[in-house]
Amino acid sequence: MTTHTTGTREEWLAARRELLKAEKELTRRSDELALRRRQLPWVPIDKEYVFDTDEGERLLRDLFAGRSQLLVYHFMFGPTWTEGCPACSLHADSFDRAIVHLNQRDVTMICASRGPLAQLNAYKKRMGWTFQWVSSLRNEFNFDFGVSLRPGADPDTLAYNFDRPWRQAQNRSVPEEHAGLSAFALEDGIVYHTYSCYTRGLEPFNATYQLLDRVPRGRDEDGLSFPMAWIRRRDEYGAGSA
Repeated sequence: MTTHTTGTREEWLAARRELLKAEKELTRRSDELALRRRQLPWVPIDKEYVFDTDEGERLLRDLFAGRSQLLVYHFMFGPTWTEGCPACSLHADSFDRAIVHLNQRDVTMICASRGPLAQLNAYKKRMGWTFQWVSSLRNEFNFDFGVSLRPGADPDTLAYNFDRPWRQAQNRSVPEEHAGLSAFALEDGIVYHTYSCYTRGLEPFNATYQLLDRVPRGRDEDGLSFPMAWIRRRDEYGAGSA
């Protein structure tokens, strides 16, 4: 016998209509925030970042691939890693097939990591993804956009997500890589940084979490050592896992 509140269909419908009012308000608020994102000042990029790509060395402006807008997902994959972050992999499973639709709206989306290109491509092949993945190992792109810890840097004096200490509070560990998403615009040959987000700011394009938020038990992460502790790479769950 369930311990959850039960009721009649009429009671459910009345409660659902009340919830719908809040959902609509959230949608309107989300539209307002999207407008405020677009109204942020653009910052010209004055560095010539050189990336390693499947087509050879490319500058940031080259990564737009003929379009005027660029999204870069900062995928956690350090220089010595042989696998990508499981949580970033969950995100990639969501956006990989969406990129062709973004292309129709003048948007290119890629991933960038400090891992060597050969390692990135090997993991990409394993996961079956199709997006372009470039290596920022030989430039300062990841450091400048706040997703990689510079060698010798003091993690207690650096911020991640603009104001959060770099060191993770839950276990006092010092990760060398964090995740993020950055947006850029290209106008008259000049690249501008327009937006970045981190941590829970990445959740809106994680289809798994959006769907879990709509099932009876939600994300069901209470009691875990940290919220995403259950996540595995898609080929690591096993047939009998739950």
